[in-house]
Amino acid sequence: MDILKKNLIISPKDNVSVALVSIKKGENFSVNGSNIVITDDIPVKHKFALESLDVGDIVTMYGVPVGKAIKSIEEGGLITTENLKHVAAPYQYKNTNYNYEKPFTNGLDRKTFLGYHRKDGQVGTSNYWIFVPMVFCQNRNLKVLKEAFEAELGFKKENPYRLKLRSLVNGNSEIPYEEEVLNQKVFNNIDGIKFLTHEGGCGGTKDDAQALVNLLAGYIKNPNVAGATVMSLGCQHAQMSMLQDALHERFSTDKPVLYFEQQQYATENNMLTEAIKETYTALEKVNQIERQPTPLSKLSIGLECGGSDGFSGITANPLMGVVSDKINAIGGKSILSEFPELCGVEQDLIDRCPNEDVAKKFIYIMESYNGQAKKVGSGFDMNPSPGNIKDGLITDAIKSAGAATKGGRAPVADVIDYGEYATKQGLNLLCTPGNDVESTTGLAGFGANIILFSTGLGTPTGNVICPVIKISSNSMLPVKMKDIIDFDAGRMISENVSQESLSEELIDLIIEVASGRHQTCATKLEQDDFIPWKRGVSL
Repeated sequence: MDILKKNLIISPKDNVSVALVSIKKGENFSVNGSNIVITDDIPVKHKFALESLDVGDIVTMYGVPVGKAIKSIEEGGLITTENLKHVAAPYQYKNTNYNYEKPFTNGLDRKTFLGYHRKDGQVGTSNYWIFVPMVFCQNRNLKVLKEAFEAELGFKKENPYRLKLRSLVNGNSEIPYEEEVLNQKVFNNIDGIKFLTHEGGCGGTKDDAQALVNLLAGYIKNPNVAGATVMSLGCQHAQMSMLQDALHERFSTDKPVLYFEQQQYATENNMLTEAIKETYTALEKVNQIERQPTPLSKLSIGLECGGSDGFSGITANPLMGVVSDKINAIGGKSILSEFPELCGVEQDLIDRCPNEDVAKKFIYIMESYNGQAKKVGSGFDMNPSPGNIKDGLITDAIKSAGAATKGGRAPVADVIDYGEYATKQGLNLLCTPGNDVESTTGLAGFGANIILFSTGLGTPTGNVICPVIKISSNSMLPVKMKDIIDFDAGRMISENVSQESLSEELIDLIIEVASGRHQTCATKLEQDDFIPWKRGVSL
């Protein structure tokens, strides 16, 4: 990409262009041999028309329809929410042969990371023990246990903001920023004890309870988890027996799981004391597992975006797509989520499905989900957030066309609904909301052992068991919010660094993170996000 260019036409089929810098009214551009005069100030990341558009005309980006003009738009005019509304292309299953040429992998099949090998063949990039509540009534007990385990096992850090406040209380104008672990780590091969508090398990429908149980079972099955301690009250909808059934049948895992039901104990103290003793004994065994060299084909990469901007679909997302294609080409797995952000690119994904059954499953899930949203006066077309719109993503189809590039161009291996675990090598489509934390929660619950997360506006989102590598779509963000960004894909525009070179850099970073040699910003910030999707309307 030429950094001297001020605009970019993504596809030859497009009738709008993206401003790579702010463009002033009156500037001239030569496009396909024609001279275009800019008729409005065009903010960076926003779009301008390459031809005059009448009311009802279709606007095309990424080679697909992304909107319909609701006002006349001059050639060179700014595309806004005032003159464009969302429109998406129709789609249907067609019996087509998808032609795909695997990317050049440059010896990736010989590279390794240091991972934790599990009995079922999966490999973890971390080694966690998790505490799982079956119902929100147990959150307080988890809080008590969290304080005890983290402090005594060497995982608890001094709160730097407490130190700042202490300085102010003592009348000290010098406010220190210090971070220190309060005790030495007891178990060297355990990366942490994680606590998955939530607000579910009772009070909702039986379907809500089953969805939660499936998610918790998926977290226990995740290769980053060595085992779990399960806390239950006893009378809630989400019964421990349901979790046991899910672990044995739906998710097929035989990891060590300890169960404690409060209504079976005379006192809370009795239950927590027993939970501590049995968990500590289990941790001693888990600590015997050590990292071993592992081919990159054992990576299962979650693909996520949040706080997207007008550059996300140009730099960070396509870069993630290239990495996804390369990992899949050597036998790995990737998982593309956020179904509301696939609205408008359905036909492309359908054409890449391996057979009619998988394609029709994708169509059914998309239409059912959108239908649920419409019943309460919403819909996929209402997905873009105010931040998205401000930075150039003014329709859901524009956002989707850029978001879908995270999945690269590989054929679709499988379509999995929320509650199903990704098992097929290659690109998997997982139904989750577009909500950042609900989606990353789903990715980790249903198979990802590392997550790539693109952002243009900045978000501290992380995950409780899965390393999250934050990738900036522009080079301004890592300067402005340097403590949350791990990788700058904006260099594709700001420094003219090639996509191929950046993909190799990003894979090297993935290897360092997966091997435990490098901590992501989200991990350093202890951004242990976990929000189950209550299967209703969340975009």
